[in-house]
Amino acid sequence: MKELPVSQAYRLLEPGPIVFVTTSQNGKPNIMTMGFHMMIQHDPPLIGCIIGPWDHSYSALRATGECVIAIPTVDLAEKVVDIGNCSGEAVEKFERFGLTPQPARDVAAPLIKECIANIECRVTDTRLVDEYSMFILEAYRIRVNADRKERRTLHHRGDGSFTVDGDVLDLRERMVKWRHLQR
Repeated sequence: MKELPVSQAYRLLEPGPIVFVTTSQNGKPNIMTMGFHMMIQHDPPLIGCIIGPWDHSYSALRATGECVIAIPTVDLAEKVVDIGNCSGEAVEKFERFGLTPQPARDVAAPLIKECIANIECRVTDTRLVDEYSMFILEAYRIRVNADRKERRTLHHRGDGSFTVDGDVLDLRERMVKWRHLQR
């Protein structure tokens, strides 16, 4: 996988794709599907995500303070839904769904080889967890799988249907105020 600067995390998440979150607690990796996330700021790159006590990953994230946000593509759509419909408490999801864990560099949670990108994160703020189940994560490292042919991501519409990315509208020449972000 090719590494990107963490300052580019917003480019991967701002469109709001459905993502996987991996955690590892006591040597046991887990994957969950997540749709409730947002970029909070560019520098340092902060990501807000909703992971509640109803999710098996919640206790691992609270205990370890780290995770990986992995971005699947449309060819993984059925796995995205199926992973979201079972609990890591009862299922070893990497094995069941045929996904390949790869070691991260800065966190114990694994990367997912089949995903287009993986963002290594650490919890930086838990003040909103008790009331809103919102963790604030700081991105520390991004790995992009340049070999992936499929690049379209999924966006959940809230009812079990998804929108798939397609055409790109290039308006970079008009982004005069934010030109420094086009590196």
